[in-house]
Amino acid sequence: MKLSLAEARDLAVAVLTRHDVSAENAAIVADALVLAEADGIASHGLSRLAAYSDQARAGKVNGHAVPALSRPKPAALFVDAGTGYAFPALARGLDEAVRLAPEMGVVAVAVGNSHHFGVAGHHVERVARAGLVGLGLGNAPAAIAPWGGSKPLFGTNPIAFAAPWEGHDPLVIDLSLSKVARGKIMVAAQKGEPIPEGWALDPEGRPTTDAKAAMAGAMLPMGDAKGAALVMMVELLAAAFTGAHFGFEASSFFDDKGPAPRTGQFFLVIDPNGFGGRAFTDRMAALMGAVSDQPGTRIPGRRRFELRRRSEADGIAVPDALFADLQKRAGRG
Repeated sequence: MKLSLAEARDLAVAVLTRHDVSAENAAIVADALVLAEADGIASHGLSRLAAYSDQARAGKVNGHAVPALSRPKPAALFVDAGTGYAFPALARGLDEAVRLAPEMGVVAVAVGNSHHFGVAGHHVERVARAGLVGLGLGNAPAAIAPWGGSKPLFGTNPIAFAAPWEGHDPLVIDLSLSKVARGKIMVAAQKGEPIPEGWALDPEGRPTTDAKAAMAGAMLPMGDAKGAALVMMVELLAAAFTGAHFGFEASSFFDDKGPAPRTGQFFLVIDPNGFGGRAFTDRMAALMGAVSDQPGTRIPGRRRFELRRRSEADGIAVPDALFADLQKRAGRG
């Protein structure tokens, strides 16, 4: 089924509001999911809507939560997401950080009592489009075992970075610390498709190409032992700083069982002009030029912006089975 972005957003809002989500929160969440679809990141798009809506109806996520912002230190912001969706809480915190960063130089934003925060790169892109540099990370329910172990303790714990690039879309670097985003395995499991060997282990700790066994087992970290150390670092910054649950304490993002996940996110918002006028702007342009001068190279984030522009013009393709399910959930089927 081909939908315009406006039609996809309308459908997502209808699903969410019918499952006990406030109109304001539904609009913010729908925007995030549809933007993921537009950027070609289907694993974080409308495929998440069934779990998001079921969790709201079950009370695992508070669809009516109003994020509470506090400023415990001059350059430190804390947002209590109130066991609601992460997107409204991050919008609240990052908007305030963007306002404060030119004065403070650097602002830290910690979000607790949170939920799945979608495409990490979208949040730092928001910062970069305001002329600032953003670094963001978040933890998630257990999916990666400590190096040498087989029992998941840490989430896939994405890291994202974005910086303004004068005359261009921002530079956006967005990566999961697992060898692949867990959402990709979820999509493969839904479609009954295998996954490449080396992505995950089954519940017995053996390498597997079975997506369903991988969802029940453990993801492998990128970079092996070095990646596992980075996963631990993100776990501490995103959860320990925010009072959030560690991955092994958090319930699943994928079903409506159990209590609220209560995961966390941590962001730094930096004013590049606070460190030497146009030095960053000029040096940024020099580096991007040097990279672009080499044949075959690609600046991170370019592909998603190309896909976004194409989606804005041509719409997005939604699998028929998913479309039918969402129509039913919206009360239209």
